[in-house]
Amino acid sequence: MSNNNIVIREITLADNIQIAKVIRDVLIEFGVPKVGTAYADASLDCMAETYAKEKSVYFVVTNKGQVIGGAGIAPLDHGEGNICELQKMYFLPEARGLGLGIEMMHKCLAKAKDFGYNSCYLETMPYMDAAKKLYAKVGFECLKKPMGNTGHYSCHVWMIKTL
Repeated sequence: MSNNNIVIREITLADNIQIAKVIRDVLIEFGVPKVGTAYADASLDCMAETYAKEKSVYFVVTNKGQVIGGAGIAPLDHGEGNICELQKMYFLPEARGLGLGIEMMHKCLAKAKDFGYNSCYLETMPYMDAAKKLYAKVGFECLKKPMGNTGHYSCHVWMIKTL
């Protein structure tokens, strides 16, 4: 796949169906439980509306107009302090290994700083090794317990980064 046709942009209503399918397909690929993870989130089918809220943004990655990945920033639900959460960062196999993950991380974290957040929190699965390496590479550190109330009780790796 050529990087010439790849675009990272903010989500639109027209992207809702595609990004929901991307996220569900990746979660199924990795054997993630359908309960207690992003798979069951009510927001998955209305991502553009969900991230249209204050201090929130979601970016999609497209290739020739087809959504192949995405990631977003939103306030951490029931979090203490000025903390955002990196949410729903998933890429289809054809989007992996192209540097899009690091590019997306930088874009999301820059936006989090613009919004005035002090820290960024995330949750992932223990066996998502590539994701954990990427998060560590940009400065996320592991926590011993979860923060806030994301509803993702099946995610057992919690990380945070000071912005």
